Amino acid sequence: MRVKNLRGNRVFFRANDILPYAPKLEDVDYRVFRVNQWSVLAGGRNFEPLTTTLSNTTQRVTLQTGAGGFQCTWVAIAKPDNVGLFAGWEFDGRADATIQRTNDTLDMSVRVNSLMHPVTPNDTYEAPASFVGIFIGDWDEAGYRTQRFADAALAPQVPDKNFPYIAWDSWGYEKDITEEKLRREADLAAARGVELFIVDLGWAKRMGDWEEDPAKFPSGLRAFSDYVHAKGMKFGLHYVISEAMADSKVLRDHPDWACSTSYNYHGAASLALGHKPVQDWVIQQGVKIIRNYNVDWILQDGQTMVKQCTNANLSYDPRDWNYSGDEGLNRILREIQAQTPHVVWENCANGGNMMTFSMVRNYVTSITNDASGSLGSRQGLFGASYPFPPRYTDRYMPHTEMTGYNTRSFMFGGPWILMNRLTELKPEELDYLASEIETFKQIRKSITNGKVLHLTARPAVGRTDAIQSYNPALDEAIAIVTRDATASSSFNLRFRDLRPGNTYRVSFADDRRVLTMTGDQLMRSGVNVTLPERESGEIVYARPLGN
Repeated sequence: MRVKNLRGNRVFFRANDILPYAPKLEDVDYRVFRVNQWSVLAGGRNFEPLTTTLSNTTQRVTLQTGAGGFQCTWVAIAKPDNVGLFAGWEFDGRADATIQRTNDTLDMSVRVNSLMHPVTPNDTYEAPASFVGIFIGDWDEAGYRTQRFADAALAPQVPDKNFPYIAWDSWGYEKDITEEKLRREADLAAARGVELFIVDLGWAKRMGDWEEDPAKFPSGLRAFSDYVHAKGMKFGLHYVISEAMADSKVLRDHPDWACSTSYNYHGAASLALGHKPVQDWVIQQGVKIIRNYNVDWILQDGQTMVKQCTNANLSYDPRDWNYSGDEGLNRILREIQAQTPHVVWENCANGGNMMTFSMVRNYVTSITNDASGSLGSRQGLFGASYPFPPRYTDRYMPHTEMTGYNTRSFMFGGPWILMNRLTELKPEELDYLASEIETFKQIRKSITNGKVLHLTARPAVGRTDAIQSYNPALDEAIAIVTRDATASSSFNLRFRDLRPGNTYRVSFADDRRVLTMTGDQLMRSGVNVTLPERESGEIVYARPLGN
């Protein structure tokens, strides 16, 4: 929705329902499904799915969404006959959604918070976009229909046929990085098949002074970027567009650019992204970084990207910080990307804490949870893979033991990003990692183009969990089964969505068995999966016979 001010005076938009939808009710119960975001605050959240049944007019479901909010900007609603609708909205700022019954309608609304947007004569207010679709089936089907729409209508194209990449990120060293350390890591990473090498936080003099630290990079960061490229890998760089240290030159020169609320990202002050001069400076810095260091990938981090910033004397009304902050963030991303179109952007806004469909428009991939370990990785994937295409579920593998339990906890979905200190691994561990990387490369495209099917309950200690992709174009299914300290060493895997009359060749990553079964057998009776260790993982393939 766009509204042009045809009056002779300035007007204010004070309220905006960006999803005013009220389908007629039937006399049945309605189930409402939504998914949390990720956060370490307030007890922690990790993409838990939530289901509520609305059976009478006294009940309602609410969602707090956007950067720093509680839930993803998505909801699905179904009747008992599994006919339902899904809805999503494209707003990174804070918005409150409500779904409730009235006497004869199911009322939905998504209201933008803290809206006081001035519109001068002949200017236009543009409302955040939303979408509604229908599905017939379970929540996996609601997610699949959402994902196909997002891929077709919203998301940027993937950069090349090898995406999602296997990557290495320097945060295993945190900020204790040097050119010498990273060259050794780059040698080992390239030799094991890594495609993208990312230098994380700590490369610059300080946040806000976006030039390499000469003590850490005596040859210069461009020379290191050239070294990475010479190894056949893409070069990625961490960049924080919304924060700067108090002693950085930008805040010494412009102390009024510091946000009224500091979100304390690694000790930095927050920048008022709604302020046009701040946006101009960030755009200039981003383009300079990319061009100076020949960057292929931006790991864009930050803390609560749309900030409560009520400074006076800025270019926006302080009462309008939510809408103006969202508008500023989107302008920054749009303009840097227009000037450097070859660069891939990854959303790492404080972990998976800005899971919106505006984010989908602006980024090729997104973190789900921030180096949360193997179980946490699978839990985040489980919830995030309902509303978002699999490529928006990249996860960081912390420095951990090289076992199938650990590596396969990170393989399903988006880019697999290693934070292991490769120089500390034994030769046999490096060989095992190389083998697992090759397995990831063989399965990634089928998974990202497939339908995600949640075969078990959410992963937990003491439970074996399984998640599957079915690629209809290939008639191929891939499932990853993970045993997490359960008593049983076997698991009966029942595939879903196969073609009942087709015959499939069933194979495994570790188990040497090769079986021939029909789709009907695989879905009704299943196949036994052996998981010998209390913590172990197996990959199971069902491919059409002859492939």
